Amino acid sequence: MFKDSARAVPQRAASEETRRQILETALRLFRERGFDETTIRDIAGRADLSLGAAYYYFHSKEAIVGAYYDYVQDEHAARARAAFARGGSLKERLRAALHTKIDIMQDDRRLLRALFRYGGEPDHRLSWFGPRTREQRLCSIEVFEDALAGEKLPDDVREVAPMLLWTLHMGVLLYFLYDESPGQRRTRKLIDAAVDFTVDAKRVATLPLLRPVRRRVTNILRDAGLLPAPQATAKG
Repeated sequence: MFKDSARAVPQRAASEETRRQILETALRLFRERGFDETTIRDIAGRADLSLGAAYYYFHSKEAIVGAYYDYVQDEHAARARAAFARGGSLKERLRAALHTKIDIMQDDRRLLRALFRYGGEPDHRLSWFGPRTREQRLCSIEVFEDALAGEKLPDDVREVAPMLLWTLHMGVLLYFLYDESPGQRRTRKLIDAAVDFTVDAKRVATLPLLRPVRRRVTNILRDAGLLPAPQATAKG
């Protein structure tokens, strides 16, 4: 039993390495040729693998893109949290959360534009807003929860703020896809301006006087299904 377990470790490592090789090769081809023009056969050939081996790890190009989504989210969480760990103001943490996402996706605008068409198909596995990418969205929202950690916020603001920041970040990504300025400088400038505005708005939005307005916003978002229903209080 112990010998079998010992053999399984390098086998898993080799399997993960092959999977990573296919993903990286696919991304290079998507960047060079485009998503629609690239086939699994192209990817297998460039990776020096048989077609069957490529299909063993990824049964379709969509499955490869799903792995890319996972990579982007994992990398974004790691980079953003590393920046948060260095401390800094709320403004610095929010800028880090948004800029690191653009850093990761800087070379993939062509691919992301090709994938954007799936956003209007809720049941498609690659829809950024569909049920099949729900876990990735929740992980992304958690990054913004972490950016707010330590801030003194009313409970109702803390509940809705991460989702609103995630929505802001999706709007920035959409702008980024179509930003043709050199190095997407306009996107970077937009991020800084949006963060400045958000931090200034936070000072006003958290005033006790605006509690009824915040409650109304929370109810609107909850009715729309964008926030979970409040948990019922257990009665003794």
